[in-house]
Amino acid sequence: MDKTYDYVIVGAGSAGCTLANRLSEDKNARILVLEAGGWDRDPWIAIPLGWGKILQNRLYDWMYFAEPAPSLDNRRVECARGKVVDLVGAEGIGFQLSARIRLNL
Repeated sequence: MDKTYDYVIVGAGSAGCTLANRLSEDKNARILVLEAGGWDRDPWIAIPLGWGKILQNRLYDWMYFAEPAPSLDNRRVECARGKVVDLVGAEGIGFQLSARIRLNL
């Protein structure tokens, strides 16, 4: 059987799933969506403060860190990127944070 596709989408996050949905409006289009992560069925993903628990086992993100930043005493800041099929990608790992920014003008 010939496995050919008209479109290959890498990532089943919010953008990938939205794109696949739009492309699937053409019933003749053959679409392949690739995702390295699993489904978002862990209850900790849906709990806003479950982020701390999720970070303990690191199953749902790629463990990316930024380069050392001189303005942060050369620390490497964590850059969480989701690795789950959940229709919302990185947003699906469910943490809610608020940030207060102080500008020194």
